[in-house]
Amino acid sequence: MINLGVNTVLYKAFPLRTAAENLKKIGYDGFEISAIEGMCEHLDLKNWRAQKNEILEICDEFQLPITAAEVASTDPARLTLAFEAAAGIGIPVINIGPGGKADIEADMLACIARMNELAAIAESFGVTLCMKAHVGGAVYSTPTTLRLIESVASKCFGIDMDPSHIYRCGEAPEAALASVVKYMKHVHIRDCASECLGKGPGHPLQQICGAGDIDLYGYFDELVKSGYNGACNLEIIGEPLSLADANIVAGSSYGYMNAVLKKLGTR
Repeated sequence: MINLGVNTVLYKAFPLRTAAENLKKIGYDGFEISAIEGMCEHLDLKNWRAQKNEILEICDEFQLPITAAEVASTDPARLTLAFEAAAGIGIPVINIGPGGKADIEADMLACIARMNELAAIAESFGVTLCMKAHVGGAVYSTPTTLRLIESVASKCFGIDMDPSHIYRCGEAPEAALASVVKYMKHVHIRDCASECLGKGPGHPLQQICGAGDIDLYGYFDELVKSGYNGACNLEIIGEPLSLADANIVAGSSYGYMNAVLKKLGTR
């Protein structure tokens, strides 16, 4: 089954317990804990041991597993802490971006070398490292994703396929998915308006699943047909929201995704 969750960065203005309590009420299966330095650190990697018991108590109280953590850094020292924390808390996947700049060969080669290095560290902790194509990054499209994945041999490395980044680079995510799905070990999900092509994803309320112009039904249809069986976490980036607005984003997106997956016979 595809497990629906939310990256807690959506609730950056609130404690982790508040995020988990509200996600449980909405109906989500789990969550991705944010460890994004300078943006939202519900998981403080430098202090994870002191947080561990509280985090696990929250997961137990609301019966919500942590399906991933987003670190959004390619720094080996920070990621070593992330892998250590993931192994200690029981988080299976660490998500990052590629770094570098698009269409610069030196940056692409550096990205390949860095992902091999980081994947080896992840493997030593028994954790999976996932990287997603990112607008403007060294890996930003399906062709660059395939080039990278073919150059990283670790069994603990995979792709986090975020349709909004692929869409903003001018591709149709539902068509692009087939060529990368066998390498996918995580999904970040959000919608996006066509006016955001080549730009940022827009205001958080524009990122609600079903509110934008991405063919997310087609994307989920291809995802289900492929047999993907893993986490799909709503990742909403932008200004801090009130609790009411954060719940509107999470609740509306859950309603859309749950209805689509029910129609596709997987929930």
